[in-house]
Amino acid sequence: MSLWINLQQMGVICILVAIGIGLKKRGVVDEQTSRKLSAIVVDICNPALIMASILDGKLTASHADLLRALGVGAAFYALLVVTGLLLPCILGAKGMQKRDYHLMSVYTNVGFLGIPLARAILPPKAILYVIVINVFYSLLFYTHGMAVLGASEGRNLRRILNPGMIMAVLSLVITWFGIGLPPILAGTVSYVGNATVFLSMVLLGFSISWQKLKAALKEARIWAFFFLRMILLPIGIVFLMRALGFDRTAILAMCLMTAVPVGNLPMIQAEKMGQDTRLLSSAIAMTTTLSVISITLLIALASLVAPA
Repeated sequence: MSLWINLQQMGVICILVAIGIGLKKRGVVDEQTSRKLSAIVVDICNPALIMASILDGKLTASHADLLRALGVGAAFYALLVVTGLLLPCILGAKGMQKRDYHLMSVYTNVGFLGIPLARAILPPKAILYVIVINVFYSLLFYTHGMAVLGASEGRNLRRILNPGMIMAVLSLVITWFGIGLPPILAGTVSYVGNATVFLSMVLLGFSISWQKLKAALKEARIWAFFFLRMILLPIGIVFLMRALGFDRTAILAMCLMTAVPVGNLPMIQAEKMGQDTRLLSSAIAMTTTLSVISITLLIALASLVAPA
């Protein structure tokens, strides 16, 4: 995929986000509506998009491709866990802020934003890496992530079996064994999945319009986090993967997975536990808003660096 096509598609994403901002300003949606739409996207549309990406015939992955993606996913989250330990120290974070920066470094928006963005702007085979990353995300957050938050791991293992996780694993099984679905099911999955990009980007617009960015933009440490985690780390991964001989698809996919903004799940779980979430919410607001620009630039860079 050429640099120009990538830029055009990110332009489309920006327009969809702007539609969400406009709808919020006009009062077409409220917070309750946004929550309900988010649930539809997370539990129905995103899982359907994962399966639709496998069934549309554009993904031709061998067993070796799948095993390679699994290896990359495991290495990716091992790197992020190490980053989560080191980055708070580099930033000089203390106490609960150190914990929050740890979570923010590891658990980004690879599902809600990562899946539809990958479908919209990356080559079809890139979705294999995105699916694997989302499987590892679910496995890791409800074990490691909840432990970092101070929750009991055992009580949260059942949450791993969420709709996205189940559909991602099924998609990998279908890819491995070359299984097909009956046309009526495949068509249904396709129609539901096709709604994901529009709904998720409009919801991103809702989120940006609601967040109070002024406080976040005044925090030098959040700016430093954004530069190190959302800019420098993706660039490092692009050049590392290029040096290791990975193909263009893998490099673009992992660049996107590294560049997506801080995710909502740590904040949601922290709120349920009655913990202070001001830093998490500020970081989500800032990184989400700036990611529209940063992802565009990083994918453009990856397109230039990655082998043809």
